[in-house]
Amino acid sequence: MQIHTHFRKCEDIKDVLRRTQRLPLGLRLPCSFFIHVAFFLAFTALTVGFGGKMTFYDNVYPFYPQQRSSFIFSTSLLTVILVFLVLTVSFLLILPGIRGRSRILWTFRILTSLFIGVVLVALNFTSDWAEASLKANITYKSFSNVVVNAELGLHVGLFGINVTLKGDPVVQFNETIDYNEMFAWNSNIDGEYSKALKKGLPNPILYIAEKFTFNNPCGLIYQYRYSGRYASATLWTAFCCWLVANVLFSMPVIHYAGCMMAVTAAFIFFSMASFSTIYSLPQCRFAVGAESFETDFSSSFWLALATGLLCAVIGIAVILLDILIPEKMKEAFSVGLDSADDDVYSGEGYLNTSFLEGVSLDALTVKGVSKERQQSFTSTKL
Repeated sequence: MQIHTHFRKCEDIKDVLRRTQRLPLGLRLPCSFFIHVAFFLAFTALTVGFGGKMTFYDNVYPFYPQQRSSFIFSTSLLTVILVFLVLTVSFLLILPGIRGRSRILWTFRILTSLFIGVVLVALNFTSDWAEASLKANITYKSFSNVVVNAELGLHVGLFGINVTLKGDPVVQFNETIDYNEMFAWNSNIDGEYSKALKKGLPNPILYIAEKFTFNNPCGLIYQYRYSGRYASATLWTAFCCWLVANVLFSMPVIHYAGCMMAVTAAFIFFSMASFSTIYSLPQCRFAVGAESFETDFSSSFWLALATGLLCAVIGIAVILLDILIPEKMKEAFSVGLDSADDDVYSGEGYLNTSFLEGVSLDALTVKGVSKERQQSFTSTKL
């Protein structure tokens, strides 16, 4: 009976909304607004009367924070990759317009340069400069004796850490154990730790996150935070040097372009040295149960090393080749070429003397024609 009454009320409200369409425009908007407000209040009252639950799906409450969603992928890193992919595709579209053997050289130059650029930017947003993992039987929640078999991982980036916890198997004790939580130290990490406590995250994740708070005696936040900041600053400086080098490669100053590539490599090495200072102080071991682990350099660090070596090789090679064979280098990079040769005309030509009235033909020379032929050409016209 109550449900039937509820539907009748809904039909009545629809009928009122239809009638508002017949009102003048000046009254239509205020009436429509008040009717929608009344409809919302009536719907809320009916919902509370039927049990007080307002959920759309899977018991997610619309007026409260959403259920836990783990960190999946950095949107900043995804943006960087998409931007450079668009640049690469754009170059590949114009590649057929480059003729001759220079097409291969231009393809190698552009792809190598884009690779260096995307690495320099992406390394600022990756979370695997240093990593550590441990697989053991771990206490799942605080104040509980429940033990799960899971792999605990710590992934360190320049702006924060990612703590992962994945069960083996994933579903244990009717719960899905697959967490990937991010804690950024460019903001208030103590506040993020408090939010993690309120979420009720598993005990191993809270244990590692607590090690990076300001009040922890290990002081890891001071080592990793400042090392990451200086490493990021030097990486952005290397990116600026890379931009300058690309501009200089398009100008007849190949030598200085090679020097800027060498400077780019130097700043990449400086960023690696800055991040390496996290190991200059005694390390704080992470003990989970009967096991313990420490972080070590990971893929982003070695990718930075490889990119730095690539920039150094390119810079040194360009400098040496520009000293040994400068003309060949200018020809290879299509810079500094004299375009006057394209205007040289070789062969016989015809001269209309009506355009040269009052001009001495003795001083007239024609490019590409011998001196004897010019003299005979001048005498004939006179």
